[in-house]
Amino acid sequence: MRDASPQTIYLKDYAPFGYVVEEVHLTFDLAPSATRVMSRIRFAPNPDAKDTAFFLHGENLSLISAKIDGDAVKPTLTDTGLTCDVPNVPFTWEAEVQIDPAANTALEGLYQSNGMYCTQCEAEGFRKITYYPDRPDVMSVFTVRINGPHPVLLSNGNPVASGDGWAEWHDPWPKPAYLFALVAGELVAHRDSFTTMEGRDVDLALYVRPGDEGKCAFGMQALKDSMKWDEDVYGRAYDLDVFNIVAVDDFNMGAMENKGLNIFNASAVLASPETSTDSNFERIEAIIAHEYFHNWTGNRITCRDWFQLCLKEGLTVFRDSQFTADMRSEPVKRISDVIVLRAHQFPEDQGPLAHPVRPESFQEINNFYTATVYEKGAEVIRMLKTLVGDAGYKKALDLYFDRHDGDAATIEDWLQVFEDATGRDLTQFKRWYSQAGTPRVAVTDSFEDGTYTLHFAQHTPPSAASPKPQAQVIPIAVGLLGPDGDEVLPTHVLELTDDSQSFSFPGLAAKPVPSILRGFSAPVVLDHTPDHAFLLAHDTDPFNRWEAARNLAKASLLGTIMQGTAPDTAWLDGVAGLLTDDALDPAYRGYVFAMPGQSQLAADLHEAGTTPDPDAIWASAEAHRKALAGHMADALPDLYARHQVDAPYAPDAGQAGQRALGNTVLSLLTLLDGGEAAQAQFDSATNMTQQLAALACLIRAGRGDAALAQFEAQWKHDRLVMDKWFGLQVIEADPDDAADTAKALTQHPDFNWKNPNRFRATLGTFSAHHAGFHAKDGSGYTLLADWLIKLDPVNPQTTARMCSAFQTWRRYDAIRQSMIGKELERIASTPNLSRDTTEMITRIREA
Repeated sequence: MRDASPQTIYLKDYAPFGYVVEEVHLTFDLAPSATRVMSRIRFAPNPDAKDTAFFLHGENLSLISAKIDGDAVKPTLTDTGLTCDVPNVPFTWEAEVQIDPAANTALEGLYQSNGMYCTQCEAEGFRKITYYPDRPDVMSVFTVRINGPHPVLLSNGNPVASGDGWAEWHDPWPKPAYLFALVAGELVAHRDSFTTMEGRDVDLALYVRPGDEGKCAFGMQALKDSMKWDEDVYGRAYDLDVFNIVAVDDFNMGAMENKGLNIFNASAVLASPETSTDSNFERIEAIIAHEYFHNWTGNRITCRDWFQLCLKEGLTVFRDSQFTADMRSEPVKRISDVIVLRAHQFPEDQGPLAHPVRPESFQEINNFYTATVYEKGAEVIRMLKTLVGDAGYKKALDLYFDRHDGDAATIEDWLQVFEDATGRDLTQFKRWYSQAGTPRVAVTDSFEDGTYTLHFAQHTPPSAASPKPQAQVIPIAVGLLGPDGDEVLPTHVLELTDDSQSFSFPGLAAKPVPSILRGFSAPVVLDHTPDHAFLLAHDTDPFNRWEAARNLAKASLLGTIMQGTAPDTAWLDGVAGLLTDDALDPAYRGYVFAMPGQSQLAADLHEAGTTPDPDAIWASAEAHRKALAGHMADALPDLYARHQVDAPYAPDAGQAGQRALGNTVLSLLTLLDGGEAAQAQFDSATNMTQQLAALACLIRAGRGDAALAQFEAQWKHDRLVMDKWFGLQVIEADPDDAADTAKALTQHPDFNWKNPNRFRATLGTFSAHHAGFHAKDGSGYTLLADWLIKLDPVNPQTTARMCSAFQTWRRYDAIRQSMIGKELERIASTPNLSRDTTEMITRIREA
């Protein structure tokens, strides 16, 4: 095991590797516990490097032999790699190592999943396969031969030749080792083809376990839609003869963009109407697009070092967001993105795990695959596009692809193409990459002699990561509404660059109502209290209309918590009006009903100087749901009936929106009829969306036992559906029962804690149950800590990521802080704790 207290790595210390890798030849003799890997690598001195030390990364490898230009050598071995004396001219390095895929429970490098061999090499998994300079700026052409008794033998690039028990692959595009992939096993292929805009015929295949063939069609169509979209919108065509996707059950992440051989968590690619919800279909469509888009933004142009991770991930998240908006609903997609940002990235930016979009240092890179790098990184790209305009963005991206194709690039390279393409100075804008924290923008206004003035002041709270933050460039999209609700100024983008700044709008007959931060034009917290009810009724910007409803809900919820007031009639009337407005997209109307998350309310209370009480927050949310149900009692049955879909199931935006609104209404109806309508829907459901929504309502109504047993009996053979069964019982549990429910499920025969999907479905879902996890007796903290300690030696990566459940612990009362502190101490003092988890727990405890 690696040192759990490693040295910190700093961006400022970057230096290029001393050698260029001209070509790589790998041969694998597969065996579950004794796979042999033979490497033949052509090195040459790097003229740009000052340090010529020859160090190859390697972990958990048994070195059999090593040669330089055919002569045996004896390198010096350490726990993290090897060093060796090498000639100062081009030379060929050969090594043979033995590895144990069957024992690789960390799911990094080459491992086995249900008898299938597969790999995960990002960020630093290739060093568990063979000795190599495992860093993203070392790029080379790979040729791979796989020897094994499996009918399917896959690697990157194009197939070269194959025979009984072997296959050879060649990838002509230079790539870093983190993009290497290998798959071998008993698999079935769902095949199709795509002709690129350049006329290249590409063979497509989605490989799955036998029995999953019926869940491939949607994923394949999503791939073809992604390929076409990237051509139409970005002018990027695919560049190999084949594109393969493999579905894997045991996988730490959602998917991996390995060149020509994407490896997917089965949950992120397999779908059918009977087993997948509408949200599953949308997620699968987005993840397939994301990984495919990496072919250009990540593979053809990769990152120089892992500090530049946001260069490939932020850009690609932004691109997949654009794709989903085009395929479905742009306003709904924008709202869902902001909900995710506020739920995951804002707490990260405001807590002990805060770090810039491009960190200055790290100890374990796996801990920086974060919402800040991904989601905030995408928001930075969105702001950049807003500032330079659509034409400027396109010109800059074309230049980026032309200038840096084949490069390992940096944020400086990225910003330079925008400066060169548009003539804009982005020196100040670059702070978005170097400063942690969520800026707060306070707004006041004045009106005099027909001139309306908005006054803005920005402030980013200091943090350990950014103790002295400076003013950012913040694009603020603004519109103005007249007293009658008519728009008197369409959307106009203001650029806030100073600590405080004012903008005037002359020639107005009356003081307008401002609609500020339209489309959520910047990832900031807006301190402004306009007439939310007026904006909810009249705003022409879909995002800000939704935001008005959310702000009304938040004010009402906080009023109930802090002053014991009844739910606000302005919120009740406004939401009821939108829910029954058939001129609006049903999916959008469903989002209008959704209240702020309970963890977000806890953050709001803490920010206001009030210690959050999770039980009071839960009670307030329940009171508001019941109040809205009562307020709309007469309208709900008809609204529910009008949003049932009679046509054959399709996972498109139109049908999905109808079902989303119908099931939102069903959740309210259940509060009135005790679950009668939900039971009828459960009994007659022909797709998973309807069945699961009804089951959730039945659990909340206290009549879910029979339905849960029926669901288990129906779907016990399907591991992805059973993940839903585990998770739903936890998230819908009463707070007093949540910990016991989760604990009981961990004793279920089908709870495979070594499978990341099942572990996250149960314990990850439990940590997201705000009132249940923060139960006043501390049982939730103990339960999660017990399982993190158990999982860490098996899968450090999943363990470390789930430690973030504790990151907001300082906002709660002294008793809860004491209980969490003891659990953090217990985790930290665990013998042989992994480096991944040690770093996370240390940062959280130092809050």
